[in-house]
Amino acid sequence: MASTSVSKKRKRGAGDDAKASFVLSTQPKSQLGPVLANFPSAIPSKSITFSCYQTGGKARVTEDADGVDFADLPTLVAGETDSVDFHSANQTTGCRYLVGVHDKKTGITTIRPAPLHTLTRDVKALKGLEPIAVSVLQRLEARAALGETFGTKKAKLAIKAQERNKVDVSAMETVVDHLQESIQKSTQALPSKEEAQATADSTRLVPPYNAEATLPSDVYSLHSIIPEAEWKTLSATPFLVVGQNQRTPLLPFKRSKWINQHLHSICDSTSPSKTNIKILQYISYMMVFRKLATQSNLGKISLQEKLTSMPSAIADGLLSRFTESARSSSKPQFTSQKEALLLTHMFALCLRIDDYATDTELIAKDLSQSTHSINTLFKSMGCQIAKLTLTDLKRLGLPDSAAEAKRALLKVPLEFPKLRGKRR
Repeated sequence: MASTSVSKKRKRGAGDDAKASFVLSTQPKSQLGPVLANFPSAIPSKSITFSCYQTGGKARVTEDADGVDFADLPTLVAGETDSVDFHSANQTTGCRYLVGVHDKKTGITTIRPAPLHTLTRDVKALKGLEPIAVSVLQRLEARAALGETFGTKKAKLAIKAQERNKVDVSAMETVVDHLQESIQKSTQALPSKEEAQATADSTRLVPPYNAEATLPSDVYSLHSIIPEAEWKTLSATPFLVVGQNQRTPLLPFKRSKWINQHLHSICDSTSPSKTNIKILQYISYMMVFRKLATQSNLGKISLQEKLTSMPSAIADGLLSRFTESARSSSKPQFTSQKEALLLTHMFALCLRIDDYATDTELIAKDLSQSTHSINTLFKSMGCQIAKLTLTDLKRLGLPDSAAEAKRALLKVPLEFPKLRGKRR
């Protein structure tokens, strides 16, 4: 007869559920408690001793630290061996962890919050070593390898095209010396920056100037613009002995508002300046010359015939300085360079009349030119296009409303526009 075996495995009784109970830990909240550790990279030996340290955070234990949970304190878990350091930082994970300890005798499970620490390791022998720098070439090679392995068809074609266009530096070593010698020979004839500036200053389309002048009146000398022989042919008397309505007909060029305003202002003053009247008269001759020379270029008139209304000394002087003749013809040509030179001579006289603060907009209307082109010529003379300051308004005797308009101001020391380098 087979013997029956009795199972010795303990069976769960009906009253076991009533015996199990859960309670929170009664220890102080800030007291050192259990810690959960996560080792994602390497599992340490069980013989390593780990310690928990409190770091200097804002929740550091103070006199009233009993109200702070140990799991919320800024702590650090660390341990080490002869070759490896383990350390952690309990960063916020968004979860809370609880550790329960069950007492079999009483059937009570005590629950207490526990922080989670993710530990990393550092090899002690590598702490003093700097990482190897990666060169640009290595980065490009690694990028090309990735492109060849995972890139699209278009990307692979671009990598192959880049490889074909790569310059073999080693093949250039034999011709480096020859290239350097060729460059040195080619650059020997190039002027320096100072020489180029000096050449530009000597070829400027402006009147003769004094770069060392300490006063604006000394920059452009009067008789370097109006020669003595031409100055003697000018007379201010006819403008002083007639009325206001009879002055404009005496001018060679009668349609300039700038000239007419200044002429009436000077003649109606208590002490008229004959020098300024003669300068205005000469500016009027220059405006007539420019008008006739432009018409002569179009073939409408003969310049020499029309200049008979001027004093011969002035007509001959303007022809010799502001026209040029072609090799195959004796007819004077009024080129764009000569026109710019004539205008800068004229503007130098305008600056003298205006006490070196000229309204360029009014002159631009008299010459039927844009204000921008006239301002460019004033800048080439060393002027600044700016609004008048209170000091300038007081010096010129102008109302405050005049500060709204920009004027050409000639100041010292004289500074011409700097040469602009070519953009690469």
